[in-house]
Amino acid sequence: MRARPSGRRSLAIVAFLLALVVVSLGAWVRLSDAGLGCPDWPGCYGHLVGVPERAHEVSAAETAFGQRIEAGKAWKEMIHRYAAGTLGLCIAGLAVLGWRQRARRKPTLELALLAVVLVQATLGMLTVTQLLKPVIVTCHLLGGMTTLALLAALVLREGRGLRPAAGTSASLRAHAGAALATVIVQIALGGWVSSNYAAAICPDFPTCQGSFSPPLDFHHAFTLDRELGITASGALLPASALTAIHWTHRLFAGVVLLVAGGLGVRLLARRHSHWPGLALLGALGLQIGLGIANVLQQLPLPLAVAHNTGAALLLCVTLAVVLPLLQKKKARHRQPVAGFPRRFDKLDTESAR
Repeated sequence: MRARPSGRRSLAIVAFLLALVVVSLGAWVRLSDAGLGCPDWPGCYGHLVGVPERAHEVSAAETAFGQRIEAGKAWKEMIHRYAAGTLGLCIAGLAVLGWRQRARRKPTLELALLAVVLVQATLGMLTVTQLLKPVIVTCHLLGGMTTLALLAALVLREGRGLRPAAGTSASLRAHAGAALATVIVQIALGGWVSSNYAAAICPDFPTCQGSFSPPLDFHHAFTLDRELGITASGALLPASALTAIHWTHRLFAGVVLLVAGGLGVRLLARRHSHWPGLALLGALGLQIGLGIANVLQQLPLPLAVAHNTGAALLLCVTLAVVLPLLQKKKARHRQPVAGFPRRFDKLDTESAR
């Protein structure tokens, strides 16, 4: 029995909403310093369900793993893992449904989602076993955002479809692609800030440490193959490197504002793109406001998590706005008229052009 398209769309919507929750939970775990709340994977201190809480379980786990159990942090990590596991099952279901209906439509998005989830599971394991290595944590964050983006595209496709926007010029299409690219780069930079714990290094705005040109060490800041808090040579990571990470993210936010904001303004001027333009400008304004508030309020946990969620929402809104602009209309070919040779019908089609 084949699932109806409406059922597949409902599952895609559920998976999308769950992915948004998982992304937010990941930020909550990371920002509350609970990323190593469980030193093993996929269980927690050897428990696949729950965490050790009874006295004899705690004693045995602490002896086996050589560290004290912090139950609060362990539960945060496991809640995130349970949510991610549920999301993985939803995506597996979408892949099965897509494969069963492959004669009607190629399950490209569904299979891509399944591949990303498998990579995400591996990155989740490496995040723990490699002790929060920044490049792995950042890739894990980007994997979560990729999952969310693919699910957003799937929901759009299963809804009204990814139909080309009317009257899209080549310059508008290029602008849309640039806007999406800048948002993706900014999310990667934000992940690098978060995974290096560099968000609090600039406590003021719009300056950083009271200056528009603070000391910056870009060499150590963007060396990828290193451990958390130290340079590739094993020395303590200098504050100027953390400043460079933060300052780069902040300056590139200006690029996003110009490019993505410019696209929003441009869409407002178009007859049929008023609401997409407003949505893009609204999501962009919200995210920039949350970023400034985080600096001025010194990163309270709810605001910091909201900033991460805001990035996810900005990505989804940008996708919803940009994808129709990037779609090209398929050329229509007239069917040959009965009783006439195909060559005359071809000439008639070419003359109509």
